[in-house]
Amino acid sequence: MTWRRGHVALWSVVAVMAAIAVAPLAAQFGGRPTRPQVETPKGPVRQVILKNCASCHGIDDYAYNALDRAGWNALIETKHKDLKVPISDTDRALLLDWVVAKFGPDSRRFPRAYVPPEITTFFTDPEAQALLGRACGTSCHGVDRVNDARYSPDRWRVVSVDMRERGATLTDEELERLVEWLGRVKGTNPNQ
Repeated sequence: MTWRRGHVALWSVVAVMAAIAVAPLAAQFGGRPTRPQVETPKGPVRQVILKNCASCHGIDDYAYNALDRAGWNALIETKHKDLKVPISDTDRALLLDWVVAKFGPDSRRFPRAYVPPEITTFFTDPEAQALLGRACGTSCHGVDRVNDARYSPDRWRVVSVDMRERGATLTDEELERLVEWLGRVKGTNPNQ
């Protein structure tokens, strides 16, 4: 009986250690496309989204589009044509105002196909700072904007992919090495 308990305990420890070792890799390199993260807006449109949209789906997918008002209205109609989803004219107008302002024809669509590549080498602080200076210290904004932010690695990836779509010059490997460094050095801990 003692051998059996000891054997089970040993295998439990091995299973936990394996899960701990694999979890960070799976989280970073799950082979899934990176998805946008859209913050729920403030104000009256927030209530419209919570009442009419969020009970069935999130709002992150909105970032895959860059449409004018007619395009957004058509997309909403098409996506909900077989559903009985009543939305008042006032609520629809508020929602359309927000999506056009945030994801209008002058905005950049979030790419649907970015799958993070696995990286095996990591940035030193000087290497990362040099890349930040080249990619982020441009006419769009200064490096201080990056240095003042605190995000999880997944959020850093979304921000980095979005910035690349807006003109930051980063290869996939540079982007992933930067995401790893930002998550390690400028993660969610305010003391970092």
